[in-house]
Amino acid sequence: MRLDRALIAGSALAFTAGFNLVNVGAVADTAARQYNVGLGVIGLFTTALFVSHAGMQVPMGRLCDRFGARRIGALGLVDVALASTIALGWRQAWFAIALRLVAGFGTAAAFVGGSDYVRTMSASPVAIGFFGAVSMAGGGLGVAVLPLWASWRTPFIAAALVAAAGVVLVLIAPQEPRRPPRVRERTVVDRRLLPLGVMHAASFGLSVVLGNWVVTLLHRAGGVSEHTAGVAGALVLFLGLLSRPLGGRLIGRIGILRASFLASAAGTAALAVASPFPIAVAGAVAVGLAAGLPFAPAFAGAARVRPDAPGAAIGFVNLIAAVTILVGTPLLGLTFSLPGDGRIGFAIVAVLVALTPLAVSRRATA
Repeated sequence: MRLDRALIAGSALAFTAGFNLVNVGAVADTAARQYNVGLGVIGLFTTALFVSHAGMQVPMGRLCDRFGARRIGALGLVDVALASTIALGWRQAWFAIALRLVAGFGTAAAFVGGSDYVRTMSASPVAIGFFGAVSMAGGGLGVAVLPLWASWRTPFIAAALVAAAGVVLVLIAPQEPRRPPRVRERTVVDRRLLPLGVMHAASFGLSVVLGNWVVTLLHRAGGVSEHTAGVAGALVLFLGLLSRPLGGRLIGRIGILRASFLASAAGTAALAVASPFPIAVAGAVAVGLAAGLPFAPAFAGAARVRPDAPGAAIGFVNLIAAVTILVGTPLLGLTFSLPGDGRIGFAIVAVLVALTPLAVSRRATA
């Protein structure tokens, strides 16, 4: 019962973080019209969130090591709920971008706190994979559902409700055992964590970048409705619900991990084609399933490499993915102004993912 409540609380933290990664991108075209700005500006909504989200990864991990992951995660959810509610007060792009910057502190606390909390309470790579699966499910559900009520208000109303519900679930969960910090923050940067960060960036990071723009790609280049594109595009994120727990059982299977990146690259290339629609759907399925496998090996590996500061190590690995999202989301959005309506950008992402097996280290994932 105690573990069940802990996993539910961890799931709430994961879902909130994942949902906020793509909630604006899911209604990008509608938001651009109603804010009277271009898609590049809408991309800044996600960029702003990730400026603070990325910058606070290691500090939030250190706070978790010192004060407890559950407590820090709950404070993160409060931040997301408040920032999202205030964003409803004025339909100005700069105002919303500023509040997304504020919300990024909360998503950092929720994601790092949640992953560290689940790891501490369960000590199971499969449970870590399940945490990651729920974060992907949050993003996938956002991409699938939010276009049904497309409005500039929709991402913020939904984010506030999700975070508020999460606060309740986290507060009734058991507190994890306290552990004193034993290293200074500056010592957390460790070259042994870099391959894990690259794996996480090429799987989770780039799948979020794709998730922010896949609806727009399939609508513009594939010629399908936004609603249909939303359901298909959700597969990029939602199918991690199946493969991330499986990744917890594949720690040390280097060949499978390398193959997962090649499969994800092939799926991204299929999405870049965009038409006919069944090929794009198959690509979305391949990306969604393959991108979920490296999550548990990356996070469990980070805690194993730095057992003296596991929260900060997880934060460092996630920092690399967050920076990838921070830089990649607006850049991919800009490719929609080039010939092909985003196809060029998706093709470039496919090449980057295909190169990732070169970074998969047996020592780092054993």
